[in-house]
Amino acid sequence: MSTAAVTDKRGGSLSGARLPKWSPWAIAAGSVAVAVGIGLGAGLDSEVQWGLIAAILFVLGTYGIAARVEGRRQAKDRVATSLVWVAFLLAVVPLVSLVWTTVSRGVKVLDVYFLTHSMGIVADTETGGGIYHALIGSLEQVGLATLMGAPIGVLTAVYLVEYGRGRLARSVTFFVDVMTGIPSIVAGLFILSLMLILELEPFGFAGSLALAILMMPVVVRSTEEMLKLVPNELREASLALGVPKWRTILKVVLPTAIGGITTGVMLAIARIAGETAPVLLLVFGNPFINNNPFEGAQASLPLYIYQQYAAGGDPAYDRAWAASLTLIAFVMILNLVARGIARWKTPR
Repeated sequence: MSTAAVTDKRGGSLSGARLPKWSPWAIAAGSVAVAVGIGLGAGLDSEVQWGLIAAILFVLGTYGIAARVEGRRQAKDRVATSLVWVAFLLAVVPLVSLVWTTVSRGVKVLDVYFLTHSMGIVADTETGGGIYHALIGSLEQVGLATLMGAPIGVLTAVYLVEYGRGRLARSVTFFVDVMTGIPSIVAGLFILSLMLILELEPFGFAGSLALAILMMPVVVRSTEEMLKLVPNELREASLALGVPKWRTILKVVLPTAIGGITTGVMLAIARIAGETAPVLLLVFGNPFINNNPFEGAQASLPLYIYQQYAAGGDPAYDRAWAASLTLIAFVMILNLVARGIARWKTPR
């Protein structure tokens, strides 16, 4: 038999020539160069169009070169890998662009003064002012929502996984799925209707109630999936020793899944931290400092960003971008703290 490649009936190569490891990078570089040339020649000004052309050329070039050198079967495998990388880049590029734009525009006015002062008597069209009042409002509203929504969500998930059987469990699961897709404005309108019935004025805790409604289904779904990952052998071993079921859940199941549960709670916090519609309806906004979430209108970071950007003018735009950067940093710090707690509490 010849030393050449052995080819099966479908044209795939079982052994033979292989592309070098640096070939994907070379194909990618060539695709980018050709895409730039096509974009300049066709008068395309958008870099997004250049990127899409480069992605198409990369996939087609990978298949053509691999099919010629390695055979069609290996070429299909490389095309699948190329599509994964293209999808990854399509997801990462907007994220990187968003973060870069927020950081580059937000650092203009983000300083200690901006974080420790409120708008007060500063007009939206004037320079100065800060986000202290909005930062306090967001911390209080999100904190109260977490104190209400996280325990209810975790306990509901424990019921569904450990105790839930029959029609009630199926009904709870159905309504959790429905609540997951409820728009935030609906939760705000629900609390607003109760406020109108009780003749209440806007206050921060009303926003916390709406945020808790949005938070609970996320916590339930994520906690439920984490509890299902706990091996049944751990439960059976504990029960075999005569430990009550409630104590097994408290001492075995929950500590084993604490890392995933904490991550799910942090995802839920990140979900509600940027909500604007419920806060706009229920909290109403306040340029002055209000440390009491149970009385009077309050501000929040998402509402502050919306109001500043709607006001127009360079000073307001700068404050909006700086507040956006603060909100991103707030969510990132929460995630880092959650990962630290999860690593600390996860049993070895």
